[in-house]
Amino acid sequence: MIRPEELLCPTPDGLWCPLGGFHIDPVRPVARALITHGHADHARPGHQAVMATRETLKIMAARYGEGFATSQTVAHFGEVTRIGDVNVQFHPAGHVLGSAQIAVEAKGMRIVASGDYKRRRDPTCASFEPVKCDVFITEATFGLPVFRHPDDVNEIHKLLTSLAAFPERAHLVGAYALGKAQRVIKRLREEGYDRTIYIHGALEKLCRLYEEEGIDLGPLEQATIETGRKSKDAVDFAGAVVVGPPSAFADRWARRFPDPVSCFASGWMSIRQRAKQRGVELPLIISDHCDWGELTETIAEIAPAEVWVTHGREEALVRWCELAGIRARPLHMVGYEDEAE
Repeated sequence: MIRPEELLCPTPDGLWCPLGGFHIDPVRPVARALITHGHADHARPGHQAVMATRETLKIMAARYGEGFATSQTVAHFGEVTRIGDVNVQFHPAGHVLGSAQIAVEAKGMRIVASGDYKRRRDPTCASFEPVKCDVFITEATFGLPVFRHPDDVNEIHKLLTSLAAFPERAHLVGAYALGKAQRVIKRLREEGYDRTIYIHGALEKLCRLYEEEGIDLGPLEQATIETGRKSKDAVDFAGAVVVGPPSAFADRWARRFPDPVSCFASGWMSIRQRAKQRGVELPLIISDHCDWGELTETIAEIAPAEVWVTHGREEALVRWCELAGIRARPLHMVGYEDEAE
């Protein structure tokens, strides 16, 4: 059996597989890239050859244009592909539509690069699939024991309760454009909210893509002056749910809404000071990443011989692994932000 570092190793460009001649989620253009999911800190344009799930390739084309790579190869979940001297397999990660873990195997050694992942049910993407391996590369976005995310049904009901209590106010829900926005909309539908939901223009293309993939988001309209109800004095979005990227609520676009309730859907909303700093009136603790309990439970379930920890709170999770008798190391890779939160 070869050493793990001979199969995958961190480099300034990203995880590098010398036996296969490819990078995983490289942070700058490379000859061959395998992409775990469509968030911009993992899926960048300019690579020569890209391999990803069909949905991720579609997301990249929507964001960067059809010519985002010289060539594209569709990866199907569970299908083994030979690249150079290694076997590669994609498995669902449960993070966003099309998200995947990538298993790389050669000479008796299997490493699984999880990308970003979550264990909670999400009606907008395939659920995480545990994959047995020798080395598990895990994210640690919420890799501190303080992070314990509530069930999203509680958070959706908080929003519905506020809507009922303040029918004269628009509820502005900040949610990242890929994954979180569509999940929040779909969960509102599942909990019985059937009114038109208004969306910022930055969400329109990706919401349409989700619809094309068979994910019914119900009636949506862009939140423009034309779509608001007219009152004698102004355009009125009273009682409406308006979903947009968090950055949009700090600009002029947000000023059209009547006495809005500022909401933000993020795992970081469990930290009261973050909510206060952002001026969030109704924090919604909805995360597309694992909390501390889910990270540790996943490692225990997979039972790898070694864990590599990346992009997040690495040290605490490394220490937990060591106390559990599992070899662990931080990768200290740069270029992967908390964009999706």
